[in-house]
Amino acid sequence: MEKIDFKKQLKHLYRPSAKKIEIVEVPSVNFLMVDGQGDPNTSQSFVEAIEALYPLSYTLKFTVKRGELGIDYGVLPLEGLWWADDMSDFSTGNKDNWYWTLMIMQPEFITQEMVAEAIETVEKKKNPPALPLVRFESFDEGKAAQTLHIGPFSEEGPTIDKVHSLIEENGSQRIGKHHEIYLSDMRRTAPEKLKTIVRQPMS
Repeated sequence: MEKIDFKKQLKHLYRPSAKKIEIVEVPSVNFLMVDGQGDPNTSQSFVEAIEALYPLSYTLKFTVKRGELGIDYGVLPLEGLWWADDMSDFSTGNKDNWYWTLMIMQPEFITQEMVAEAIETVEKKKNPPALPLVRFESFDEGKAAQTLHIGPFSEEGPTIDKVHSLIEENGSQRIGKHHEIYLSDMRRTAPEKLKTIVRQPMS
């Protein structure tokens, strides 16, 4: 059986250094996505989005492993896009006004039909509340600056500032949405050990 480590294949996207800011070209890839709004620390919809995305992703993984493709792969980490109508709310921490899209990348061999079948399977087994909100679509981020932040989410500010500064130093502008990739299980990892990729698309 073929085994694929996508984090290894896409090392430049999922294993950045914490010691420097890197500029990367992010290809168009497919994601399972759920949109929401509110403080991620207190929002029930945030929890429910995660509770829908992971069962679906693992159902797809085992479908591929046991099916005709016979491919085994690791489920990719949770990712989040973040923004606000007034970006000062984002930078000053008024989290109730934050919008977010939680998502998990899917391999290129995952099809819309496979996702529909996985949704039916998860619905029969667990039926998480956010399941009807999940969509499957491509996301084309393009050129971006990124680095690895180690520590609590609440201390990301200086790291984000460094990413933004590098973009300005390159004569570029920030575009799109603030992007985070959660390499650690936030439910089981001590805040000071959390590993989060901070990524910002740029022109």
